[in-house]
Amino acid sequence: MEKKPADYLIRAYRNNIVKNNLKVFNVSIEESDIFVSADYDLAQESLTSLYKARQIIEACIKDHPDFLTSLKPINFEIMPPSPVSEMLQASREAGVGPMAAVAGTIAEYVGRELRKYSRNVIIENGGDIYADTASDIQIGIFAGESPLSERVAIHIKQEEMPIGICTSSGTVGHSLSFGKADVCCVKAKSAALADAAATAVGNMVKSVRDIKAVLEQGMKIGGVLGIVIIVGEHLGAIGDITMLET
Repeated sequence: MEKKPADYLIRAYRNNIVKNNLKVFNVSIEESDIFVSADYDLAQESLTSLYKARQIIEACIKDHPDFLTSLKPINFEIMPPSPVSEMLQASREAGVGPMAAVAGTIAEYVGRELRKYSRNVIIENGGDIYADTASDIQIGIFAGESPLSERVAIHIKQEEMPIGICTSSGTVGHSLSFGKADVCCVKAKSAALADAAATAVGNMVKSVRDIKAVLEQGMKIGGVLGIVIIVGEHLGAIGDITMLET
């Protein structure tokens, strides 16, 4: 297995979220480890929401084992709203398995719950982000050993909120990817969709020569607003994306 950059293992990329004087904390249950920025310390509320989301998803896996293992969309219906229904819908839009949307879905579920208590909420779950804030934010891009890592950011306007910004990588982290990109970052109104689409887009990038065609193909996924791809020293972007140097 390819060695991953040490910075990722200590989650240094979490420093790339501009926090705007918010309270920051993390909560975890088993493999779920979320980093929260909010107006108040809502650690207990975050933990409760995370537990609920995991319960719903784990119950689905018990009844439908292929929900966990399938790399393609699967056909059964769960009445919305539910994290499971959102994962199923996102997987159908992006053409990947439902678990490709799990991190973004959980981030969004927790974020929606915390908005009952806090006007400003940013949830990061394994590099996948759900944000709903009262002011503009910028989210730095960690791209492993790419020379562009931590040198560029995506600017998100307040009027775009809530928003999902999710990433997939063939060189960073533990998530399954069949591609070679350092980062594929997708912007969508749904964090579940952004997560699933990032996986789909990331799977298509085999070399720097693929960037342009994959960007165009990725924008055909319904609901995708913009995409950033980084391969080594090369960066491509398409759609409603505002990039900043950091």
